[in-house]
Amino acid sequence: MQLKELNVVAIGGGHGLGRVLSTLSFLGNQLTGIVTTTDNGGSTGRLRKRSSSIAWGDLRNCLTQLVDEQSVGSQLFDFRFDGNDELGGHNLGNLILYGLGQIHSRPLESIKLVRRLLRVKTPVLPMSETPTDLMAFSPEGRCRVGELSVDKMSMMPTKLMLAPLVKTLPQCIDAILNADLVILGPGSFLTSVVPPLLVRDISKALKKTKAHRVFIDNIVAENSPADNLTLDEKLAWIEDNIGCLPIDSAICHDTSVTSARVSVCHHELRSDTIAHYHSRDKLISALNLCISMADKRNERPLPAAVNAN
Repeated sequence: MQLKELNVVAIGGGHGLGRVLSTLSFLGNQLTGIVTTTDNGGSTGRLRKRSSSIAWGDLRNCLTQLVDEQSVGSQLFDFRFDGNDELGGHNLGNLILYGLGQIHSRPLESIKLVRRLLRVKTPVLPMSETPTDLMAFSPEGRCRVGELSVDKMSMMPTKLMLAPLVKTLPQCIDAILNADLVILGPGSFLTSVVPPLLVRDISKALKKTKAHRVFIDNIVAENSPADNLTLDEKLAWIEDNIGCLPIDSAICHDTSVTSARVSVCHHELRSDTIAHYHSRDKLISALNLCISMADKRNERPLPAAVNAN
C-alpha cells in the first residue's frame, strides 16, 4: 500500500509539523494536522497575555505551509512587522487569527474561515480549543510554567502536564481512529511533540487506533534537556507520563540510533539546501518504506531496524 492511498494524521507543532504537512499536502483531505497550542513566546505569547486564547502561531505556520509560498495569501499571513512599537515583532497571520478569535465563539470557526481564504483542503485542528499551558516538574520538585521555561530547564523534567487539563475536539479523535498512519514529530520533544499527548482524549485515541504510529526523529540537536536522551529514554518518558506508548516505529536520520522498544527505520533525511530541514522527497521515501514493511507483516509492529541510505 502506498502513502497516497492512506488516511494520515500528523501531530506536533512548530516548524516540524509544518514541514510534514507541506510534504504530504498532495493528500488533501486525506491528511489531518493536529497542532500544539501551548506556545507562550514571541508574537503568540504577547497576544496570549492580552487576552486568554490558544496559541495561534503554530496553527498559522501549518496553514501557510499548506499554501504555495509564492502566493499572496502565504506572504500575507507570514508577514512580520519590524520596529520597536506595539506592532513590532508581531506576525500578521497571528493578528488575523487572534482577531477572528475575538469575533467567533470557537477557534475552529476562525481556522475554517482562514482555510477557505487560503484554499487549504487539509483539515488543520488545534489540539484543544481551550487555552492551556505546559507545567513541568523538575527532579527537585520545582515547577516551571510555559513552553519557554520548559525548554530552558537544565535537566529533564520528571513530569509534564497541562494546566488546566483540557479536552480535544471530536474531529481530532475521529481523525486518529480512522487513520491508517499517525505521525508524531519532528520538532522539540517537550514543547511540540509531547503537549498533544498530554490531552487525555488524544492519548486514549492513539492507544485505541489501528493506525501504524511513527515517530520522526530530529536531524540536528535541539536546544532543550531532551537532547541528552536516547530514543528509548524518550519513549520510556512518554510512557511514564501518559500511561501508554503510542509509537510503533521510528524514522531516524542517525544510523547509530537503536531501540529495544520499537522498530527503527534508518533513512537519509537531510535537505540538500537547508541542513536542519527534512527533505520532502526523502521523508516520503522513508514513510513509504515504513508502510511497505508494516503492510507485509499485516500488523502494526515493523521488523527490527531497516536501513535505506
